[in-house]
Amino acid sequence: AMSTADAPDAPADANAHCVGPSSANAGDAASCAGCPNQQACKSGAAGAARDATDADAVAIAHRLRDVKHKILVLSGKGGVGKSTFAAQVAFGLASRGKDVGLLDIDICGPSAPLMCGGVGAEVHKSNSGWSPVYVEENLGVMSIGFLLPDPDDAVIWRGPRKNGLIKQFLADTEWGAMDYLIVDAPPGTSDEHLSIVQYLKEAGVDGALIVTTPQEVAMADVRKELNFCKKTGITVLGVVENMSGLRVPLEGCTFVDDTSGVDETARVMEILAQHDAALASKLVVRADVFAPSKGGAQAMCDASGVKFLGKVPLDPAIGRAAELGKSIFDPELRVPSVSAVGDVVTRLIEAVGDDQ
Repeated sequence: AMSTADAPDAPADANAHCVGPSSANAGDAASCAGCPNQQACKSGAAGAARDATDADAVAIAHRLRDVKHKILVLSGKGGVGKSTFAAQVAFGLASRGKDVGLLDIDICGPSAPLMCGGVGAEVHKSNSGWSPVYVEENLGVMSIGFLLPDPDDAVIWRGPRKNGLIKQFLADTEWGAMDYLIVDAPPGTSDEHLSIVQYLKEAGVDGALIVTTPQEVAMADVRKELNFCKKTGITVLGVVENMSGLRVPLEGCTFVDDTSGVDETARVMEILAQHDAALASKLVVRADVFAPSKGGAQAMCDASGVKFLGKVPLDPAIGRAAELGKSIFDPELRVPSVSAVGDVVTRLIEAVGDDQ
Protein backbone atom coordinates (compact mmCIF):
# COMPACT_ATOMS: atom_id res chain seq x y z
CA ALA A 1 0.00 0.00 0.00
CA MET A 2 1.24 3.46 -0.85
CA SER A 3 1.11 6.23 1.74
CA THR A 4 2.85 9.37 2.85
CA ALA A 5 6.58 8.76 3.28
CA ASP A 6 8.58 9.39 6.44
CA ALA A 7 11.97 10.62 5.17
CA PRO A 8 12.14 14.38 4.37
CA ASP A 9 13.77 13.71 0.99
CA ALA A 10 11.45 10.85 0.04
CA PRO A 11 9.79 10.93 -3.39
CA ALA A 12 6.14 11.94 -3.35
CA ASP A 13 4.93 8.48 -4.40
CA ALA A 14 7.22 6.51 -2.03
CA ASN A 15 6.09 3.72 0.27
CA ALA A 16 5.36 4.31 3.92
CA HIS A 17 8.47 4.41 6.13
CA CYS A 18 10.70 5.38 3.18
CA VAL A 19 14.34 5.78 4.24
CA GLY A 20 14.94 8.37 1.51
CA PRO A 21 17.22 8.31 -1.55
CA SER A 22 20.15 9.72 0.43
CA SER A 23 20.16 6.77 2.87
CA ALA A 24 22.88 4.11 2.66
CA ASN A 25 20.04 1.58 2.52
CA ALA A 26 18.20 3.32 -0.33
CA GLY A 27 16.61 0.67 -2.53
CA ASP A 28 17.54 -2.17 -0.15
CA ALA A 29 15.50 -1.40 2.98
CA ALA A 30 12.47 -3.52 3.76
CA SER A 31 10.15 -0.58 3.11
CA CYS A 32 11.55 -0.26 -0.44
CA ALA A 33 9.92 -3.49 -1.61
CA GLY A 34 7.38 -2.74 -4.33
CA CYS A 35 8.14 0.99 -4.40
CA PRO A 36 8.15 2.48 -7.93
CA ASN A 37 11.35 4.37 -7.04
CA GLN A 38 13.28 1.33 -5.79
CA GLN A 39 15.59 0.89 -8.77
CA ALA A 40 16.22 4.63 -9.13
CA CYS A 41 17.17 4.89 -5.46
CA LYS A 42 19.37 1.80 -5.60
CA SER A 43 21.22 3.06 -8.66
CA GLY A 44 21.65 6.55 -7.26
CA ALA A 45 19.50 8.18 -9.94
CA ALA A 46 16.97 9.42 -7.39
CA GLY A 47 19.72 11.01 -5.32
CA ALA A 48 21.17 12.66 -8.42
CA ALA A 49 17.75 14.08 -9.27
CA ARG A 50 17.43 15.41 -5.71
CA ASP A 51 20.87 17.03 -5.95
CA ALA A 52 19.86 18.68 -9.24
CA THR A 53 16.72 20.05 -7.61
CA ASP A 54 18.82 21.36 -4.71
CA ALA A 55 21.11 23.17 -7.17
CA ASP A 56 18.06 24.66 -8.90
CA ALA A 57 16.72 25.81 -5.53
CA VAL A 58 19.99 27.64 -4.82
CA ALA A 59 19.85 29.37 -8.22
CA ILE A 60 16.22 30.34 -7.66
CA ALA A 61 17.06 31.73 -4.22
CA HIS A 62 19.66 33.95 -5.89
CA ARG A 63 17.14 35.13 -8.50
CA LEU A 64 14.56 35.93 -5.77
CA ARG A 65 17.04 37.45 -3.33
CA ASP A 66 15.34 40.87 -3.53
CA VAL A 67 11.79 39.55 -3.04
CA LYS A 68 10.88 40.18 0.60
CA HIS A 69 7.80 37.96 1.00
CA LYS A 70 6.73 34.85 -0.89
CA ILE A 71 3.18 33.59 -0.35
CA LEU A 72 1.48 30.52 -1.83
CA VAL A 73 -2.28 30.67 -2.47
CA LEU A 74 -3.68 27.16 -2.16
CA SER A 75 -7.00 25.33 -2.08
CA GLY A 76 -7.91 21.71 -1.73
CA LYS A 77 -10.95 21.98 -3.98
CA GLY A 78 -11.30 23.61 -7.39
CA GLY A 79 -13.96 26.24 -7.99
CA VAL A 80 -13.64 27.99 -4.62
CA GLY A 81 -12.43 31.28 -6.13
CA LYS A 82 -8.75 30.79 -5.36
CA SER A 83 -7.41 32.40 -8.54
CA THR A 84 -9.85 35.29 -8.25
CA PHE A 85 -8.74 35.79 -4.66
CA ALA A 86 -5.04 35.52 -5.53
CA ALA A 87 -5.45 38.19 -8.20
CA GLN A 88 -7.38 40.51 -5.89
CA VAL A 89 -4.88 40.04 -3.06
CA ALA A 90 -2.16 41.07 -5.53
CA PHE A 91 -4.23 44.09 -6.60
CA GLY A 92 -4.90 44.92 -2.95
CA LEU A 93 -1.23 44.85 -2.02
CA ALA A 94 -0.37 46.93 -5.09
CA SER A 95 -3.06 49.48 -4.14
CA ARG A 96 -1.19 50.01 -0.86
CA GLY A 97 2.01 50.93 -2.67
CA LYS A 98 3.66 47.50 -2.48
CA ASP A 99 5.70 46.14 -5.38
CA VAL A 100 4.00 42.87 -6.23
CA GLY A 101 4.48 39.87 -8.49
CA LEU A 102 1.77 37.31 -9.27
CA LEU A 103 2.99 33.93 -10.52
CA ASP A 104 0.33 31.63 -11.97
CA ILE A 105 1.56 28.02 -11.81
CA ASP A 106 -1.74 26.47 -12.86
CA ILE A 107 -0.24 25.18 -16.09
CA CYS A 108 -3.38 23.52 -17.46
CA GLY A 109 -5.85 26.21 -16.39
CA PRO A 110 -4.11 29.62 -16.31
CA SER A 111 -6.45 32.39 -15.14
CA ALA A 112 -4.12 35.28 -14.31
CA PRO A 113 -4.03 36.89 -17.79
CA LEU A 114 -7.83 37.30 -17.82
CA MET A 115 -8.24 38.19 -14.15
CA CYS A 116 -5.47 40.79 -14.22
CA GLY A 117 -6.40 42.38 -17.53
CA GLY A 118 -3.40 41.07 -19.43
CA VAL A 119 -5.04 39.00 -22.18
CA GLY A 120 -3.07 39.35 -25.41
CA ALA A 121 0.07 40.62 -23.70
CA GLU A 122 3.39 38.95 -24.49
CA VAL A 123 6.31 38.06 -22.28
CA HIS A 124 9.48 39.83 -23.41
CA LYS A 125 12.63 37.73 -23.44
CA SER A 126 16.20 38.99 -23.21
CA ASN A 127 19.62 37.60 -22.35
CA SER A 128 18.85 38.21 -18.66
CA GLY A 129 15.55 36.31 -18.74
CA TRP A 130 11.81 36.81 -19.07
CA SER A 131 10.12 40.04 -18.04
CA PRO A 132 6.76 39.77 -16.26
CA VAL A 133 3.75 41.42 -17.86
CA TYR A 134 3.07 44.60 -15.88
CA VAL A 135 -0.68 45.16 -15.61
CA GLU A 136 -0.05 48.05 -13.21
CA GLU A 137 3.10 50.04 -12.55
CA ASN A 138 3.83 47.97 -9.45
CA LEU A 139 2.15 44.64 -10.34
CA GLY A 140 3.92 42.15 -12.62
CA VAL A 141 2.28 38.90 -13.72
CA MET A 142 3.73 35.68 -15.15
CA SER A 143 1.64 32.84 -16.55
CA ILE A 144 1.77 30.21 -19.26
CA GLY A 145 -1.30 32.01 -20.61
CA PHE A 146 1.03 34.69 -21.96
CA LEU A 147 3.11 32.09 -23.82
CA LEU A 148 0.33 30.29 -25.70
CA PRO A 149 -0.19 31.21 -29.38
CA ASP A 150 -3.94 30.79 -28.83
CA PRO A 151 -5.52 31.29 -25.38
CA ASP A 152 -7.86 28.38 -26.11
CA ASP A 153 -4.98 25.94 -26.67
CA ALA A 154 -5.03 22.99 -24.28
CA VAL A 155 -1.82 22.32 -22.35
CA ILE A 156 -1.56 18.52 -22.29
CA TRP A 157 1.63 17.93 -20.33
CA ARG A 158 2.87 15.31 -17.91
CA GLY A 159 4.38 16.24 -14.54
CA PRO A 160 8.06 16.62 -15.51
CA ARG A 161 7.33 19.16 -18.23
CA LYS A 162 5.08 21.17 -15.90
CA ASN A 163 7.81 21.13 -13.28
CA GLY A 164 10.35 22.36 -15.82
CA LEU A 165 8.19 25.36 -16.71
CA ILE A 166 7.62 26.23 -13.04
CA LYS A 167 11.39 26.17 -12.57
CA GLN A 168 11.77 28.54 -15.54
CA PHE A 169 9.14 30.90 -14.14
CA LEU A 170 11.14 31.14 -10.92
CA ALA A 171 14.71 31.00 -12.19
CA ASP A 172 14.46 32.79 -15.54
CA THR A 173 12.01 35.60 -14.75
CA GLU A 174 13.39 39.02 -13.85
CA TRP A 175 11.28 39.58 -10.75
CA GLY A 176 13.70 42.20 -9.42
CA ALA A 177 13.11 43.97 -6.10
CA MET A 178 9.61 43.21 -4.85
CA ASP A 179 7.73 43.33 -1.58
CA TYR A 180 5.54 40.33 -2.40
CA LEU A 181 5.51 37.38 -4.79
CA ILE A 182 2.06 35.77 -4.77
CA VAL A 183 2.03 32.23 -6.21
CA ASP A 184 -1.35 31.02 -7.46
CA ALA A 185 -1.25 27.20 -7.43
CA PRO A 186 -3.80 24.81 -8.94
CA PRO A 187 -6.17 22.98 -6.59
CA GLY A 188 -5.00 19.87 -4.77
CA THR A 189 -1.63 18.55 -3.62
CA SER A 190 0.01 17.33 -6.80
CA ASP A 191 3.13 17.82 -8.94
CA GLU A 192 2.95 21.60 -9.12
CA HIS A 193 2.68 21.93 -5.35
CA LEU A 194 5.63 19.64 -4.66
CA SER A 195 7.69 21.45 -7.28
CA ILE A 196 7.05 24.94 -5.93
CA VAL A 197 7.87 23.82 -2.37
CA GLN A 198 11.11 22.13 -3.48
CA TYR A 199 12.23 24.97 -5.75
CA LEU A 200 11.57 27.62 -3.09
CA LYS A 201 13.10 25.75 -0.15
CA GLU A 202 16.31 27.80 -0.31
CA ALA A 203 14.58 31.10 -1.10
CA GLY A 204 12.19 30.65 1.82
CA VAL A 205 8.39 30.80 1.76
CA ASP A 206 6.58 32.98 4.28
CA GLY A 207 3.63 30.62 4.15
CA ALA A 208 0.36 29.70 2.49
CA LEU A 209 -2.96 31.48 2.24
CA ILE A 210 -5.66 28.82 1.92
CA VAL A 211 -9.00 29.55 0.26
CA THR A 212 -12.16 27.54 0.84
CA THR A 213 -15.92 27.82 0.61
CA PRO A 214 -18.16 27.07 3.61
CA GLN A 215 -19.67 23.73 2.63
CA GLU A 216 -18.24 20.43 3.85
CA VAL A 217 -17.52 19.07 0.35
CA ALA A 218 -14.88 21.82 -0.01
CA MET A 219 -13.74 21.78 3.62
CA ALA A 220 -12.88 18.07 3.46
CA ASP A 221 -10.28 18.75 0.75
CA VAL A 222 -8.98 21.85 2.51
CA ARG A 223 -8.11 19.69 5.53
CA LYS A 224 -5.92 17.67 3.16
CA GLU A 225 -4.27 20.93 2.07
CA LEU A 226 -3.54 21.80 5.70
CA ASN A 227 -2.01 18.35 6.11
CA PHE A 228 0.11 18.90 2.98
CA CYS A 229 1.46 22.16 4.44
CA LYS A 230 2.29 20.43 7.71
CA LYS A 231 4.16 17.59 6.01
CA THR A 232 6.12 19.90 3.69
CA GLY A 233 6.97 22.44 6.39
CA ILE A 234 4.92 25.30 4.94
CA THR A 235 3.48 27.72 7.50
CA VAL A 236 -0.25 28.30 7.11
CA LEU A 237 -0.69 32.07 7.28
CA GLY A 238 -4.43 31.66 7.48
CA VAL A 239 -7.65 30.45 5.87
CA VAL A 240 -10.21 32.58 4.02
CA GLU A 241 -13.83 31.53 3.70
CA ASN A 242 -14.80 32.71 0.23
CA MET A 243 -18.37 32.83 -1.15
CA SER A 244 -19.55 33.09 2.44
CA GLY A 245 -23.17 33.90 1.74
CA LEU A 246 -24.59 35.70 -1.29
CA ARG A 247 -24.57 39.49 -0.97
CA VAL A 248 -26.39 41.60 -3.55
CA PRO A 249 -27.51 45.25 -3.18
CA LEU A 250 -31.21 45.65 -3.76
CA GLU A 251 -30.72 47.64 -6.97
CA GLY A 252 -28.85 44.64 -8.39
CA CYS A 253 -31.79 42.26 -7.89
CA THR A 254 -34.55 41.23 -10.24
CA PHE A 255 -37.94 40.24 -8.82
CA VAL A 256 -39.97 37.74 -10.84
CA ASP A 257 -43.46 36.36 -10.25
CA ASP A 258 -42.63 32.67 -9.85
CA THR A 259 -46.03 31.61 -11.22
CA SER A 260 -46.29 33.77 -14.32
CA GLY A 261 -42.63 34.54 -14.93
CA VAL A 262 -43.42 38.26 -15.19
CA ASP A 263 -40.69 40.68 -14.12
CA GLU A 264 -42.09 42.63 -11.17
CA THR A 265 -38.88 44.50 -10.30
CA ALA A 266 -40.20 47.99 -11.08
CA ARG A 267 -43.37 47.39 -9.07
CA VAL A 268 -41.48 46.05 -6.04
CA MET A 269 -39.04 48.94 -6.08
CA GLU A 270 -41.90 51.43 -6.39
CA ILE A 271 -43.71 49.92 -3.37
CA LEU A 272 -40.53 49.97 -1.28
CA ALA A 273 -39.81 53.57 -2.27
CA GLN A 274 -43.33 54.65 -1.34
CA HIS A 275 -43.20 53.01 2.08
CA ASP A 276 -39.59 53.81 3.11
CA ALA A 277 -37.23 55.19 0.48
CA ALA A 278 -34.37 55.57 3.00
CA LEU A 279 -34.63 51.94 4.03
CA ALA A 280 -34.85 50.74 0.42
CA SER A 281 -31.59 52.51 -0.41
CA LYS A 282 -29.77 50.58 2.33
CA LEU A 283 -31.21 47.09 1.81
CA VAL A 284 -28.95 44.21 0.75
CA VAL A 285 -30.10 40.68 -0.09
CA ARG A 286 -28.18 37.95 1.75
CA ALA A 287 -28.48 34.17 1.47
CA ASP A 288 -26.37 31.15 2.40
CA VAL A 289 -25.74 29.56 -0.98
CA PHE A 290 -23.22 27.09 0.44
CA ALA A 291 -24.45 26.06 3.88
CA PRO A 292 -21.64 25.47 6.43
CA SER A 293 -23.03 22.20 7.77
CA LYS A 294 -20.06 21.67 10.10
CA GLY A 295 -19.33 25.23 11.15
CA GLY A 296 -17.42 26.39 8.07
CA ALA A 297 -13.84 27.63 7.96
CA GLN A 298 -13.95 29.26 11.38
CA ALA A 299 -14.71 25.94 13.11
CA MET A 300 -12.06 24.14 11.04
CA CYS A 301 -9.43 26.74 11.97
CA ASP A 302 -10.33 26.49 15.65
CA ALA A 303 -9.98 22.69 15.50
CA SER A 304 -6.72 22.83 13.50
CA GLY A 305 -5.05 25.66 15.38
CA VAL A 306 -4.59 27.89 12.31
CA LYS A 307 -5.57 31.52 11.81
CA PHE A 308 -8.93 32.41 10.35
CA LEU A 309 -8.43 35.49 8.16
CA GLY A 310 -12.07 36.25 7.50
CA LYS A 311 -15.13 35.77 5.31
CA VAL A 312 -15.71 37.18 1.85
CA PRO A 313 -19.28 37.02 0.49
CA LEU A 314 -20.35 35.71 -2.89
CA ASP A 315 -20.54 39.15 -4.48
CA PRO A 316 -21.44 39.40 -8.18
CA ALA A 317 -19.40 42.61 -8.35
CA ILE A 318 -16.21 40.65 -7.53
CA GLY A 319 -17.02 38.21 -10.32
CA ARG A 320 -17.57 41.06 -12.78
CA ALA A 321 -14.26 42.64 -11.80
CA ALA A 322 -12.48 39.33 -12.41
CA GLU A 323 -14.12 38.94 -15.82
CA LEU A 324 -13.01 42.47 -16.73
CA GLY A 325 -9.50 41.99 -15.33
CA LYS A 326 -10.03 44.89 -12.94
CA SER A 327 -9.06 45.55 -9.33
CA ILE A 328 -11.97 45.62 -6.90
CA PHE A 329 -9.99 48.30 -5.07
CA ASP A 330 -10.70 50.69 -7.93
CA PRO A 331 -13.30 53.04 -6.36
CA GLU A 332 -15.01 53.51 -9.72
CA LEU A 333 -16.20 49.88 -9.63
CA ARG A 334 -18.02 50.40 -6.31
CA VAL A 335 -17.64 46.78 -5.18
CA PRO A 336 -19.76 46.29 -2.03
CA SER A 337 -17.48 43.61 -0.55
CA VAL A 338 -14.18 45.42 -1.08
CA SER A 339 -13.81 46.03 2.65
CA ALA A 340 -14.02 42.28 3.38
CA VAL A 341 -11.18 41.53 0.95
CA GLY A 342 -9.25 44.55 2.23
CA ASP A 343 -9.49 43.21 5.79
CA VAL A 344 -7.99 39.90 4.65
CA VAL A 345 -5.14 41.74 2.90
CA THR A 346 -4.46 43.67 6.12
CA ARG A 347 -4.37 40.46 8.18
CA LEU A 348 -2.11 38.84 5.60
CA ILE A 349 0.34 41.73 5.83
CA GLU A 350 0.29 41.37 9.62
CA ALA A 351 0.80 37.60 9.37
CA VAL A 352 4.09 38.00 7.45
CA GLY A 353 5.30 40.73 9.79
CA ASP A 354 5.33 43.47 7.18
CA ASP A 355 5.21 47.13 8.21
CA GLN A 356 2.10 48.70 6.71
